[in-house]
Amino acid sequence: MLLPPPECELFFKLHRTLMFFVNRRLQVISSQLSTPEAFADLPSEARVEIRDALNANLELIEEFVAENPAHLSDDELDIVRSWRHLVAGQFYVLRELKKHTVFLTANSEAVAYGVLALSQPFEELIGPNLPTLTQTVLLPFKGVIVYDGLLVGYNISFGPGIRRRLNSEYKEAKASHGIVTSLPMSNVPLPPKATKPKPIPKPPTKEDKDESLRVVIGLIDQFCERHLNEEYAVLCRKLAEKLSRKRPSPLLQGSPNAWASGIVRAIGGVNFLHDKSQTPYMRSTDIDHYLGTSPSSGAAKLSAIRKMFKLYPFDPNWTLPSQLDDSPTAWLVQINGFVQDIRQAPREVQEIAFKKGLIPYIPADRQ
Repeated sequence: MLLPPPECELFFKLHRTLMFFVNRRLQVISSQLSTPEAFADLPSEARVEIRDALNANLELIEEFVAENPAHLSDDELDIVRSWRHLVAGQFYVLRELKKHTVFLTANSEAVAYGVLALSQPFEELIGPNLPTLTQTVLLPFKGVIVYDGLLVGYNISFGPGIRRRLNSEYKEAKASHGIVTSLPMSNVPLPPKATKPKPIPKPPTKEDKDESLRVVIGLIDQFCERHLNEEYAVLCRKLAEKLSRKRPSPLLQGSPNAWASGIVRAIGGVNFLHDKSQTPYMRSTDIDHYLGTSPSSGAAKLSAIRKMFKLYPFDPNWTLPSQLDDSPTAWLVQINGFVQDIRQAPREVQEIAFKKGLIPYIPADRQ
């Protein structure tokens, strides 16, 4: 945002007059300035040199006001007197906002200033690629902050790490003082924002749970019918129902497609669906693709399911019935302190193990 043209003209008039006075007092440059207006025609290096001399001798502002060599009005003298609150240094020009441009201090405590441009937008002066590092002087002017018309730029580009740090410092500065739009800056920190009470979420209804389960099972059934088999469908439905019965049901959070993929992945992992020697065979990424979710989402749901149910390869509770005979873990039972294959034990021992739920069935009966 630009300073309005009449205000901009007044600023340059007062600034040139003060710089003319400073040069006469300190003899900063050898060539004599005959008028304040001649200051604008000097090379930028000479103008910066006079400006820096003022920064080192701020008492000259009071001397200028006391002498009033240019016969300024009281209001104009008040503006010049306010410049004793100037802020000089290096700043990151961080971002363009609707009302001003944000200048973030570079060599001190992070303070964000809202600065108005003068006769040219900052984008024309420093380019559109922000942030950029510059050296200038910020001055109060009739309730706003402007710069003194002199910008020294640095041809530096910033990587993502520095950009993140600057954004973090900008957030801290806003939290401490807000965006400062007048000088001198108040030393009173902003009061902490009142925390808004979080709305109490409504507990899901039984209808919500049933609907989420219905959608997930529908996706699973369709997928298993096209790409796997009924055995996989049965176990996947069983796992989905267990998820739905948890409180709260995780199926209520996240995409149904991602949950369907995670469930199929979980059952497939127990039964080595990813092994090319198996029939059926399918890669995890293909499961995600056919169920309409991303690999990262499918993997995240798989991880959550494994953690909830502690699934592992050959888990007898989730092994396909057709593969139970070949499962190395389904038939291992500890008897009198020794682990043995229950299929080698007498039938009466097998019946006891079956009644206790230690084995899926009695092998002889299934045959």
